[in-house]
Amino acid sequence: MTAGSEAVQDLLPLVFAAPNEALTKAESVLRDRPDPLHASVAHQVIGIWQRDFGDMRLALRHLRRARDWAARAGSADREADVLATLGVALVHSGRTRQGLDALGRGVRRGTGHTRARVLFRRAYSWWVLGHHREALEDVRRAVPVLRQAGDVIWTARALTLRATVHLALGAVERAEADFASAEDLWAVTDQEHDKADAVESRGLAAFRSGDVPAALRLLDEAEERYAKLGTPTFMLSIRRCEVLMAAGLAAEALAEADTAVAELDSIGGQSTRKAELLLAAARAARQADDPATATARAGLAVRLFAGQRRAWWEAHARLVLIGARHAAGKRSGRLVRDAAAVAERLVELGAPATPEAFLLAGRIALDLGRTADAERHLAVAARSRRNGPPLARMTGWAAQALRARAAGSTRGVLEACRRGLDVLDDHRMTLGASELRARATAQGAELAALAQQAALRSGGARRLLVWSERWRATALSAPPTRPPADPELLSHMTAYREIAARAEEARMEGRPVPALEREQRRLERAIRSRTLHMRGEARGDDTRFDVGRLLERLGDGVRLVELAVVDGRVQVLLCGQGRVRRFEAGSLAAAETEAEHVQAGLRRLAHPGAQARLPVVEAAGRRLEELLLGPAAAHLGDGPVVIVPPGRLHRVPWALLPSLRERVVSVSPSASSWLRARETRPPRGGRQVLVRGPGLATGGAEVTRLADRYRGATVLEHRDATVPRVLTELDGAGLAHIAAHGTFRTDGPLFSALRMADGPLIVHDFERLGRSPYRIILSCCDTARFATVGADELLGLVTALLPLGTAGVVACSAPVNDAAVVPLMLALHEGLAKGLPLPEALRDARSAMPDDALHRATGWAFTAFGAT
Repeated sequence: MTAGSEAVQDLLPLVFAAPNEALTKAESVLRDRPDPLHASVAHQVIGIWQRDFGDMRLALRHLRRARDWAARAGSADREADVLATLGVALVHSGRTRQGLDALGRGVRRGTGHTRARVLFRRAYSWWVLGHHREALEDVRRAVPVLRQAGDVIWTARALTLRATVHLALGAVERAEADFASAEDLWAVTDQEHDKADAVESRGLAAFRSGDVPAALRLLDEAEERYAKLGTPTFMLSIRRCEVLMAAGLAAEALAEADTAVAELDSIGGQSTRKAELLLAAARAARQADDPATATARAGLAVRLFAGQRRAWWEAHARLVLIGARHAAGKRSGRLVRDAAAVAERLVELGAPATPEAFLLAGRIALDLGRTADAERHLAVAARSRRNGPPLARMTGWAAQALRARAAGSTRGVLEACRRGLDVLDDHRMTLGASELRARATAQGAELAALAQQAALRSGGARRLLVWSERWRATALSAPPTRPPADPELLSHMTAYREIAARAEEARMEGRPVPALEREQRRLERAIRSRTLHMRGEARGDDTRFDVGRLLERLGDGVRLVELAVVDGRVQVLLCGQGRVRRFEAGSLAAAETEAEHVQAGLRRLAHPGAQARLPVVEAAGRRLEELLLGPAAAHLGDGPVVIVPPGRLHRVPWALLPSLRERVVSVSPSASSWLRARETRPPRGGRQVLVRGPGLATGGAEVTRLADRYRGATVLEHRDATVPRVLTELDGAGLAHIAAHGTFRTDGPLFSALRMADGPLIVHDFERLGRSPYRIILSCCDTARFATVGADELLGLVTALLPLGTAGVVACSAPVNDAAVVPLMLALHEGLAKGLPLPEALRDARSAMPDDALHRATGWAFTAFGAT
């Protein structure tokens, strides 16, 4: 390139508009043996690129050369500008004292406009170090000068930085005002990297104001912008980890942080960013109940922050480290003192995390029986319950609940828990995606548990039932937000079906499909990302659970059995005949183990010749009954039974339990869900839809037979059984029967699918229905499998249907024999033709099957969900 003075000077703004282009041109300048001034600029540009996107050692080497060439050029302002860039690089490399010295020399050497730019970069370094008051002071001095000089780019940078500092101090409104002003300025520039950074910062502001979907959308947009520039995104990863954790996606946050650390190490990048990524990883591991990993990551972060003299960050890392040690079971007076010291340090620093630290100190003190110390710390933490973002208020209400428990006030515990869960309810309903709503409930798990413990101690079965319902299956209280006007999402889903179908066909032919599988994963990420961006529109069920209303609906004949888990023990709440009785059963952990044994037994019985395993499976069923129902089994009466299990017991085949084997049994995620299903009215017309997917061993034999039974039914098979057509017909149907291969995705439950002619019909597809079928029968393997997330939530095919108007579902929780399913399904429809509800028709269908192991296991594997 031409080494004209103006052209070379233009490389400095270009490095943040088109970084890779600026790097190439700077290297070209150096090859032409430039004069000292131009050599200084070129080395500075290369140094900036390496500092932000490459190797810190190379960055420092080039920036020192830039400083030396600036001194030779005899320009004080040029030298001041390079000293500022060098100072930032030294701070990022962990050489804090040297970096601040260089920045100080730059402030002294520079004049006017140049000095204002140096002040901005020193402010940025103060922010990196966690010295927020000093950062605000330097920005305050820089902004008027930059504005007077008409420097749009640097004024926008300064406003963006000031907004970011305000966010760190919890001043969200001030931050949003500065971001808005900066965005107006960025609109008239071509600084693409700075624009991407501004979008990223707006994402952080959205998160701080409590708008998680908007934060995820903006961070994804920033990532797309960075990708076009070909620049790494380490700061973005740090911010996204924070948002992912707030959304209940701790495992994803941990994976992202660890991946970014490995990438940063591979290029010799900024040690300041590495420390922040390690802190993000530690927080994520702690939230994911992995205290060992949290301890390791937090310990390393503490050492790095201390070496970098970053007191703000070191205090936050120590908070996570103490919390991880506490989660690992460590209890000591020293740990209380350490937590209290961190809390006081955070007060000095003006950090919004202060209540969290006092809450931790109070918890540890309570564990040690130091009630006076606990009260002192918890009282401070509880102050945050009145204002601030939702999770901060949750912290305050948790502290208040612990104070009340320590004081022996059951009423105080329950009031604090109620208020805290109300806060989280409001926050949860801002989330449009069912996955985020479900995962967000994890934030309320402790409050729900505290309330259940208090209710159990008070001895009232009704009270325990109310609190068991308060935070159970709340994601099903309202339909997920639908994005009907999102053509990009629809395009992704269409492409996903095509790719998934091609990949499945290739696998069946024994051909490797790595390229197709990569594209399928990419599309899955895109679909999920678009879904998580949706903001909540529907309100939850504002009607509080009413025990009296439940008992009235149950009448004298029906029993509802809600299984609450308190301190690891199953509490059986038996509802019916106008009262609620409590019985204590067994250990939840033992019941989970036994349920897995039963599932393994059913899988074996799905194959002919496994008759000898039948007594083993039946014996496991008896043990399960003792663990789950205990003495309540003798008080079930003779009528229908509704089981409301905790999420972790969703795979129990309830019809296998001896006391339920000959009964009408249905399962519901919560008593509230059962009431809603019971009161759901069937659609007018009562259309029937019969669907037969491809590749079934029996060819979907029952569909042909059912078509003769239901004259006028819509039958979709062969090429007609495409996802768009199936969805159109299912919407608002009275009865649907789908015979298709089912797959459950443990790694992505909302991509669990039914195989149609054009590819998979996934949970995300069902969520687009205006109203799901009033009754739906899924005669496929694994359709009643769920992922347990959040506090007590389930994600899967059945739970996608229940909030959308489905009152009853029959689905299968285990692999079954296709041939044995056909007579079971035909018998089930015979019962429906007689006017029987789904649970009763399923009970009668089981009774009509041959009394051999294969057919009995098939009957046990199917469960009726809902109320009709």
